[in-house]
Amino acid sequence: MKKNIVFAIVSAVIFSACHSATSANETPALKAKAQKVKEATEQKKTPADAATILARKQVPVFCYHHIKDIKPTDGPMTKTYSVTPAHFAEQMKTLKDSGYHTILPDQLYNYLVYGAELPSKPIILSFDDTDEDQFTVAYNTMKKYGFKGVFFIMTVSLNRPHYMTSEQIKTLSDEGNAVEAHTWDHHMVTKYQGDDWKIQLVQPKAKVEGITGKPADYFAYPFGLWNRAAFPELKKAGYKMAFSLSTKRDSTQPLYTVRRMIVAGQWSTPGVMRAMKETFRVD
Repeated sequence: MKKNIVFAIVSAVIFSACHSATSANETPALKAKAQKVKEATEQKKTPADAATILARKQVPVFCYHHIKDIKPTDGPMTKTYSVTPAHFAEQMKTLKDSGYHTILPDQLYNYLVYGAELPSKPIILSFDDTDEDQFTVAYNTMKKYGFKGVFFIMTVSLNRPHYMTSEQIKTLSDEGNAVEAHTWDHHMVTKYQGDDWKIQLVQPKAKVEGITGKPADYFAYPFGLWNRAAFPELKKAGYKMAFSLSTKRDSTQPLYTVRRMIVAGQWSTPGVMRAMKETFRVD
């Protein structure tokens, strides 16, 4: 019993001495450094304002539709919105060889809003309209280079011929891609009124979430067209960010006008890289 009491007293003395030594070592410089770390951590929790978001360097966002061979009888729009599998593979290899890293919308959001770090040379690969070739061709090519993408789903097309099935988009999600909403049937957001907001924004979000089991926090405007009336409706529906096309971002709501660039089927791979640098002002 006496030995235990002596041991406890000695331990208490040693602990007190160590604590005192630690306190003595907390120099003003160390305290200042700790305070800076604390302030930086707290700052990351504070959302950036519109001016700060607009000032951040833009991340290139590619927009693809059809990944298929073009027929001689195809019209100009089909040729513009279709990238051949061979050209798509060449573009992915060039991006990889050039040191680009794919990121997902969550990473872009945290970068824009909280200043979170991104990998070097980040890029987003996005796909609209639910075409089956995005799963069978595009993603199989992307996997070779360790790339991930975001797939914006037009829910009316699910499980129809030539479009992705629910099982396929669940697979995309399970394999680490983002699966998000692109309206029910691709009607222009600028023409919505009444129940359109529920049909085109709320219900597709719920449908996608029901399939993937994950939040669908991001939205892509059909035809890239938006108006200010859409912003409060998007927020009300639970969307954190929305993607347009190459138009100028809104000065007050940049998160709901994130720019994308359609990759035209007529462009060569060097042309795609030039267009990316010009559109997003990246090196």
